[in-house]
Amino acid sequence: MTPAGDEWIVGRDREMTLLARLVDELAAGGSESLVVTGGPGAGKSVLLDATARTARRAGVRVLRCRGSEGESELAFAGLHQLLRPVLDLADGLPPRQRTALLGVFGLDDGTEPASDPMLTALGALTLLSDAAERGPVLLIVDDAHWMDLGTLDVLAFVARRLEGEPVTLVLASRDTDVPPQLAREIRQLTVEPLDQVSAALLLDHQPQPPAGRARSHVLEQAAGVPLALVELARAVGRDPANAEQGTLPLTDRLEAIFAADLPELPKETRQLLLLAAAAESAELAVILSAAGDTATPDDWLPAERAGLVRIDDDHIRFRHPLIRSAVYQAAGYAERRTAHRALAGVLVADPDRRAWHHAAAVSGVDEQAARGLEDSAARAQRRGGYAAAATALERAARLSPDPAVRARRLVRAATMAMYAGHPRWVGEISARVATITDDPALLAEAALRAGWALAVTTQFAGSLGFLLPVAEAAVDAHPVLALDALSTAATPAYNSGAPEHREKILALVERVPPQEDEAGRMWALAACDPLRHRRRALDLLADVRTDPRTASAAGDGTDLPLSRLVVSGGTAWVLDETAEAVRLLGAALEHLRRSPTAGANATVAQALALALYESGAWAECRGALDEAYRTAAEAGLENVAVGSPLLRATLLALRGETEAARTAVQRAVHGIDLPHCLSLQVRAHYALGAAALADGDHAAAYDRFRAVYTQEPEPAPLHFHASDYYLADLAAAAVRTGRTEDARSVLDAARRRLARGEMSPRLDAIVHRAAALLAEPDDAERHFERALADPAGDQWPFERAQVRLDYAEWLRRRRRAVAARSLLGAALHVFERLGARPWTERARAELRAAGVTPGAKPRTSLDVLAELTAQQVQIARLAATGLTNREIGERIFLSPRTVGFHLYRIFPKLGITSRGQLRDALADLPE
Repeated sequence: MTPAGDEWIVGRDREMTLLARLVDELAAGGSESLVVTGGPGAGKSVLLDATARTARRAGVRVLRCRGSEGESELAFAGLHQLLRPVLDLADGLPPRQRTALLGVFGLDDGTEPASDPMLTALGALTLLSDAAERGPVLLIVDDAHWMDLGTLDVLAFVARRLEGEPVTLVLASRDTDVPPQLAREIRQLTVEPLDQVSAALLLDHQPQPPAGRARSHVLEQAAGVPLALVELARAVGRDPANAEQGTLPLTDRLEAIFAADLPELPKETRQLLLLAAAAESAELAVILSAAGDTATPDDWLPAERAGLVRIDDDHIRFRHPLIRSAVYQAAGYAERRTAHRALAGVLVADPDRRAWHHAAAVSGVDEQAARGLEDSAARAQRRGGYAAAATALERAARLSPDPAVRARRLVRAATMAMYAGHPRWVGEISARVATITDDPALLAEAALRAGWALAVTTQFAGSLGFLLPVAEAAVDAHPVLALDALSTAATPAYNSGAPEHREKILALVERVPPQEDEAGRMWALAACDPLRHRRRALDLLADVRTDPRTASAAGDGTDLPLSRLVVSGGTAWVLDETAEAVRLLGAALEHLRRSPTAGANATVAQALALALYESGAWAECRGALDEAYRTAAEAGLENVAVGSPLLRATLLALRGETEAARTAVQRAVHGIDLPHCLSLQVRAHYALGAAALADGDHAAAYDRFRAVYTQEPEPAPLHFHASDYYLADLAAAAVRTGRTEDARSVLDAARRRLARGEMSPRLDAIVHRAAALLAEPDDAERHFERALADPAGDQWPFERAQVRLDYAEWLRRRRRAVAARSLLGAALHVFERLGARPWTERARAELRAAGVTPGAKPRTSLDVLAELTAQQVQIARLAATGLTNREIGERIFLSPRTVGFHLYRIFPKLGITSRGQLRDALADLPE
């Protein structure tokens, strides 16, 4: 039993110790986020209250908010509740952040354009950072499962960026309904039911503790849930016969208990309670006004004495959400409608809440109520509350008597949900459009929205099920629409790897006549068959880059419109034009950072990370992966949220951090249906295979690399594009495990298949490396030479260094050590630069065997770079240009304090003491 202020908390010593430690660390300048989960009545709110008291005693400022079921559709209602005590600091925010943040609260002048969700979230983060300048801040969020989506997105954004801030976030949510924005990354503390000893002790502390058989029944039916124990004990004290009645499901029984006092209350009190339940947490004046002349403040007293509500600061709050539910459900349908009608009548100054109450008061369809919600959605959209707008439009559609209007509102709701970054929701809304309209334009737009939504998850087949029929129907009459649908479909088709979808897309692409903008055709050809359509896609890529309408004087294509930059960069990556992909995707990401959209930022950042990884820019790759994962989690892009950790796991494996790599893969693919996501499945196999190679477990490595090819009737790639890049690694593992015959069967089948198209220089080098490793001794050297012949191979330094290392080992075994030394030196330089420790050690061992003793390597600028995280490199370079911490934070979505925290760590690593020395210290670091 743990003391907490004036109360004793029974059976929660473990939880209280952890939360107290969290407060102590915060008071000392630390920071951590925590989600407290548990079932209804588990005592989460009690723990939060105790934590708040502990924090205040430690001199920590506490900011609180609570989710409300009735306000979950009001844009940023929870965020406004949380930040209201510190909004006086908003004047110090950068102008764009201040406008965005105040705009979502309706506190601007109303003349600004719609707020950007990323700027809103950044404004909240900066405001909290400024508040923390005056002392540590504890954020407490209760009932997060009922929080509006806009607030949840901001809280998730803030939670990921609290490093270096004396700000701690503690949220409570029902264990079955943890908001997905907070479920994957933030540490969770699960509040379990009390054990029997603690449950009995809690009963003993009740005013009228039950005894005998009644006590046994209470302990059995409460099942360790503290709220149930307290309420059942109260019910037994009021009427001992309650303990002898038959059992009910726990929630039903609790609701019945909460409603048990209602018939005994005066009619006026019951009326007030119903109004408060309909309004959720509400102002006392609003409820009294809605009740009419017959109600007075004294009518609340019976409800307060019964422990149903409390009144704080002229607000009515139910003691527990289940009480509100019990009160609301105990009323008849007509009574509930009357209550909502009365509330709508008095909320004249609050059009959004009025619209929702008006909608709840109507029966069936009602165009006037639907129009009110549509207007509310428009206001929410102007404030950047896209999730609230989508919710309002969804409800407006249900109220719409005209099916055509209903379908139009649903399509708009899907669009708002897309902007809010909730793809699964988009899909659910879009799917309903087909059931209520046969309008081809609306159906096509809904299908495109649904296809987009599923394309960024891992439900690729579902995405194509929407997109391909649209393309087929439009290919003759609306070729532009058809090409748009096919271009969108090419991405899930690539990720799924299913041949039937790719063939269907390619067949439809051929039916679309030439268009003014051929970027969609270019991507569809490259993504669906980069081998057979390589030359054609390259020609289109050149045409798009040099389009006279958009081409720059430099001719590098980086001033193309954003959509073309993204498509061109993706095409270049698939075709192994890696340097071009880095240039185009880097320009696209810079464009997006100036006007951020979470979903687009995540997609482009991951594509850029893949190109950077292949080009040997591993430090920059890690920075892009960080950005991709953060924004993917915020936007609900499941494909990126899985793919980014897989690439990070690959980097960890290649650097020798093998256990961390395996753990990262396991976490990334948890709950993912990999057989339907073949591109991700292949990348997961490679990450695990690379970890096995780094550990020297060649048998396990071979099994992983072999798994990216099928077995019967002839080895074929699991994924039509990704698998073949691991041919040489498969061959290297086969040689060390005596499985060369099986590996040769894979290689021979691959060479026959690849001969049907045009290989890139990169793929050609990989095939020749594999052939050299598996060849007879007299035939190996020509394949090694071919693998190194094309100067373009320098674009992929790690792969080229692997060829040199393999070739040097082959030469040394044939007593040609002198010839091997230069190859080993070049390979070692690359491995050391990349930090690929296992390969570095292997190259050093080979150099010693070749008669060269590698000396102690002096500390170089590359060593300095290796000591910095990717984010620190980015911050240092921005600071060196003269940007302030606030300006840097706005560019990379961090608070100014966090930027300063990183600079504090960067200076000693660079051997400097001031910001003014950054430019010179960074001069020698590679880009």
